[in-house]
Amino acid sequence: MKRILTVILLSGVSLGMHAQRMLDLDSCRALALANNKELRIAQEKINAAHYEQKAAFTNFLPKIDVMGTYMRTQKEISLLSDGQKQAIGNIGTGLQQTIQGIAGQLPIPIPPEFDAILQPIVGNLAQGLNAQGQKIVDAFHTDTRNLYAGVATLTQPIFMGGKIMAYNKITKYAEQLAMSQHATGMEDLILNTDQAYWQVISLVNKKKLAESYLELVKKLDSDIDRMVEEGVATRADGLSVKVKVNEAEMTLTQVENGLSLSKMVLCQLCGIPLNTDISLADEDMENLTLPNTHTESNVTTALANREELKSLDLATKIYQQKVNVTRADYLPSVGFTASYLFTNPSLFNGFENKFRGMWGIGVVVKIPVFHWGEGIYKVKAAKAEANIARYQLDDAKEKIELQVTQSTYKVNEATKKLAMAEKNMEKAEENLRYANLGFKEGVIPTSNVLEAQTAWLSAQSNKIDAQIDMKMSEVYLNKSMGTLK
Repeated sequence: MKRILTVILLSGVSLGMHAQRMLDLDSCRALALANNKELRIAQEKINAAHYEQKAAFTNFLPKIDVMGTYMRTQKEISLLSDGQKQAIGNIGTGLQQTIQGIAGQLPIPIPPEFDAILQPIVGNLAQGLNAQGQKIVDAFHTDTRNLYAGVATLTQPIFMGGKIMAYNKITKYAEQLAMSQHATGMEDLILNTDQAYWQVISLVNKKKLAESYLELVKKLDSDIDRMVEEGVATRADGLSVKVKVNEAEMTLTQVENGLSLSKMVLCQLCGIPLNTDISLADEDMENLTLPNTHTESNVTTALANREELKSLDLATKIYQQKVNVTRADYLPSVGFTASYLFTNPSLFNGFENKFRGMWGIGVVVKIPVFHWGEGIYKVKAAKAEANIARYQLDDAKEKIELQVTQSTYKVNEATKKLAMAEKNMEKAEENLRYANLGFKEGVIPTSNVLEAQTAWLSAQSNKIDAQIDMKMSEVYLNKSMGTLK
């Protein structure tokens, strides 16, 4: 039974050890870059801009469109009026009446035997002409109640005032701009991850410091209690120490809460569950590798690497091309067109119920003549927007130069601050050692020991802050120079 319990306990300890996740700065950066939703959105913007550029290139190529239609109408199209139809259908009867009228007006009557022969002939001729006239009427019957029509059109731009070329350049710059914004997002994410990472490191070490300080004041509290019992210390001394114990416990609680929240922030940036138990590789501040303190300001490097400048430069180029697009709307445009039109009923051999068509080619020319100066005003407005983008670029360059200089000063200040914090730490440790020794010998009061412990706590905390500031100042300098990769 004891062996089974031992195995279960060892298994639980092993699982607990495996549940804790060890991360270093590079792994935190990699997780953040892989799981950040905003970067995924930025990548999709790059994809969208890429396909927009491909779509813009197709404007150089001919386009073919096909359109068809069907319509059922109540009545058909008639080329003859009702009177014309009746006249053509009865043309023989009309001729017969005309002949009879002419015969009646002759001065000499027609002999009966000749009239008997003529009347059948005229009647047969009238019937034949009526039949032929009806055929003509039927031939003009269109049967257009069912209408089918279609057209295939080819369009090839020849000259559009430079609009197509300018639009292609805009889409190319837009794709590069999306890439630059993605790179800017990556740098910002790396900066936020580094801040969260070193914030956790700082709080881990401040937690250790708070625990050490709590042990110190608890040991002093225990010593004071014994001294009060022996009559060599007053209850006031004991109460003052107990207040310090309560303050140390409260400080430890605050640090623990802050550490938990900071770890949750880091987990959120890394895209892992917020309740993941993580441990960081640089939690031991004694072995913390400090950055190179001899980093020099290089404005030229910053101007060449900063993605913000690349974005503004691309925006300036886009606005310059927008001037060309606006101007192109008021320049002559020329296009070639070819089409094939087909209908049913056909119109090329009478009205046949067959699909027949014809082709046609042509050139379309559009020349803007007079628009009350609209084109001039719009071009001037586009030029003003281009000037705004150029001024923003120049202003950003000046601010980046200032930012690089400030970041360099921060690195130098952080170096000096760390050196002073280390010296103060040595003095505080020496002061605490003498205070503890004098307290044991009974030559130093409790208040001096508490002051020495407080000074030691402050010196330790300042040293941790100086180390973190040293790390972050280097990160800020790299960010300002565009070398934070």
